[in-house]
Amino acid sequence: MGARVDGYRAELRALQDWEPYLKKHSGLPGARANLELVEAVGDEADADRLWRLSASSDEFLALCGTAGLGKVALMEPATVMTWLRELASDPRWRVREGVAIALQRIGRESMPHLLAEMQAWSGEGPYVQRAAAAGLSEPALLKESEHAVQVLVILDQITTSLAASRDRKQDGFRVLRQALGYCWSVAGAAAPDNARPYFEKWMQSKDKDVAWIMKTNLSKARLAGLRKDLAK
Repeated sequence: MGARVDGYRAELRALQDWEPYLKKHSGLPGARANLELVEAVGDEADADRLWRLSASSDEFLALCGTAGLGKVALMEPATVMTWLRELASDPRWRVREGVAIALQRIGRESMPHLLAEMQAWSGEGPYVQRAAAAGLSEPALLKESEHAVQVLVILDQITTSLAASRDRKQDGFRVLRQALGYCWSVAGAAAPDNARPYFEKWMQSKDKDVAWIMKTNLSKARLAGLRKDLAK
């Protein structure tokens, strides 16, 4: 992946107008967008270009700009985070995924900053909560146990909100449920001793959606050890 990203970066540096090139190499329409190109754009574009792309009506261009905005979030935190929070509810799912990518880029620069922001996002609507959960649940961001512990707290708050939801037919509920179906396993694998009480609590829930979330997470290979402990 690194070589492909480097190749795209070199080609982008030689261009004035990026949009035709991005559309040509987007991988769309198709099952998989060109995420290597998305990464290259985030590395090479300046803030003005990222803002412009993020507001595009073209889904791939908007994905590129949105994902790249994580690079400038620490320089313009209020403005960027407000815009990313709005894009987290965009009707285009690839743009919503771009928000998660942007959040992970922020986390690579400053995990304490990302955690503080996502604590606030955890109290928002389901699309924003989904972005927070997905943005935080990245193994590379959770190498320090204290960060994983804080992510577990945020996931617990989001799961509490999901369990209290009365409107479960909306798409926002569906995508949040789906994200929580893997996010717990990522944080749990990073801090299994701390995760165990949360799993024990939520496994007792009679809520069918919470039960599905816990069962799905515990089926992941990364939680094999915790699964054995809980079975004792």
